[in-house]
Amino acid sequence: MSVRELVVLGSASQVPTRHRNHNGYFLRWDGEGILFDPGEGTQRQMLFAGVAVSSITRICITHLHGDHCLGLSGVIQRLALDRVDHPIDLYYPASGQMYIDRLRHASIFHDTTEIRCHPIARDGRVESEVAPPFALVARTLDHGVDCVGYQIVEADGLRMIADLLTERGVAGALVRELQRAGSVETGHGRVLLDEVSETKVGQRFAFVMDTRECTNALALAERADLFVCESTFATADAHLAEAYGHLTAKQAGEIARDAGARQLVLTHFSQRYSDVGELTAEAAAVFPNVIAAHDLLRVPLPPRG
Repeated sequence: MSVRELVVLGSASQVPTRHRNHNGYFLRWDGEGILFDPGEGTQRQMLFAGVAVSSITRICITHLHGDHCLGLSGVIQRLALDRVDHPIDLYYPASGQMYIDRLRHASIFHDTTEIRCHPIARDGRVESEVAPPFALVARTLDHGVDCVGYQIVEADGLRMIADLLTERGVAGALVRELQRAGSVETGHGRVLLDEVSETKVGQRFAFVMDTRECTNALALAERADLFVCESTFATADAHLAEAYGHLTAKQAGEIARDAGARQLVLTHFSQRYSDVGELTAEAAAVFPNVIAAHDLLRVPLPPRG
């Protein structure tokens, strides 16, 4: 049975709090496990969340500020300690190679896991030696240091319409033949695939961390079923958001609305807000389907009809 859900491992920004760990987000996507921005403490948060290190197949780093990457060393060493024998694909801005090298070899350990590095130097689909079962798209954001956001796009498929199949006499092995060949002969004549099927729109996930408002944030969020977006500040502190290259919660809501997203998850909250209800309300005023992240929250991807 396929499972697609987001597990929030940490939801703080630069400074963790008593209740919020540094960043960390794990996306289950059927047989894939994508870890985004592992900050300090990610390995322990995974234990609390019931996420096995062996379930990681890919790691996506948006940028090399510490709250988004300092947990990478521990995760990689744990992969080796647990003798995880499948390759791990690691994605990050190409300009951060020096920091990735340091994080991968920050201390002495028996390095046995195959880490396949994919430095990102341009916008667009990220190519891998072994293509994932979805398109992984990266786009540059506006944060003052090189930072990328990520989009996962499932290809559209076909949904067979049971009533029409029955009406046209297509059943059993003929259904598979119709899907393979595009047409079959039945007692009702020739049946074409597009006569008894409809497009099943693929799911989309978007992950946008530290950035000001920009066109690429909007492009990443386009038609996302689940849009995870930083919302470091409230509108009253918009001057700080602009100065430090961040979004307000209202701006995150506006991006979700304008991009036609289905559900928004706010996260990456400044330590100044002990209660993020204000931020949630600001986003909800422009985009009602919003959730404020908290550590260990699980959010299923909204299913397509």
